[in-house]
Amino acid sequence: MAMNIVKGIIFDYGGTIDTNGTHWAEVIWEQYQKAGVSIPKEHFREAYVHGERTLAKHPIIHPDDTFRTLLEKKIAIHREYLGPKMSPEQQKNIARGCYQKVLDTMQETRPVVERLSKRYPMVLVTNFYGNMPVVLKEFALEQYFIKIVESSVVGLRKPDPALFSLGVEALSLPAREIVVIGDSYRKDILPSHTIGCSTVWLKGCGWQPETPLPEAQPTATISNLSGLLDII
Repeated sequence: MAMNIVKGIIFDYGGTIDTNGTHWAEVIWEQYQKAGVSIPKEHFREAYVHGERTLAKHPIIHPDDTFRTLLEKKIAIHREYLGPKMSPEQQKNIARGCYQKVLDTMQETRPVVERLSKRYPMVLVTNFYGNMPVVLKEFALEQYFIKIVESSVVGLRKPDPALFSLGVEALSLPAREIVVIGDSYRKDILPSHTIGCSTVWLKGCGWQPETPLPEAQPTATISNLSGLLDII
C-alpha cells in the first residue's frame, strides 16, 4: 500500500498522541521512581493491571472527568492496592508528574496533529473511559477530529477490527485510502491491516516487545510522531 493514496487518517490516542509512543505503564513507573515508591517493577505492573481492570469493570471515570481527574483516580486505585508502600503525598506527586509529562509531550505532538488535520479528515479510534471529548478539549485537540470512536461508548475494544471499521465508516472513504496511526502492533496495526488500511506503527517503549507478523507488516514504522510529516 502506497502512502500517496492516503485521503484520511485514523489516530489512536493513548500512548500515541499523549505520550509519543511510550506505554502508559512506563510513564507511570517513571513517576513512581521520582516519587520514591520503593517496590519492584513487577509489583508495580501488578498494581497497574489491577488499576486498569478496576476501571474497566466499574464506572469510576465519569463522562465529565478531565484527564487530571482521571489520573488522580487511577493512582488512588494503585495506592489502595499497594497499601502502606505508597504514601498520600507520593500518590499526589505521581499523578501530578504524569499530567505534566502529557503537557510537555503535547508541545511536540499537537503541532503534528494540527498540520495533518489541515490536509486530511481525521477520526480518533481509542480504548478509553467515556470522557474522551472532555480530554480532547482539555488539551486543545477537539477541533482536529471529525468523530471520536471510543471503546466504552460503542461497546467494542481494540484489538477488535470492528472498532476501526467504525472509524473507516466515519471517514466515508475506502479502507485502502486510510492510514491508521498507533503505538501498539497488536491493538492498532494488526486489526487495521486486516480491514485493508495502511498503517504507521509508532514504535516506542511498549508494555512488552512486539514482533510484526510477516504477512501483516506495518506500511511504515516511526519512533517519533513528528516522523509522520515525512511520510504522509
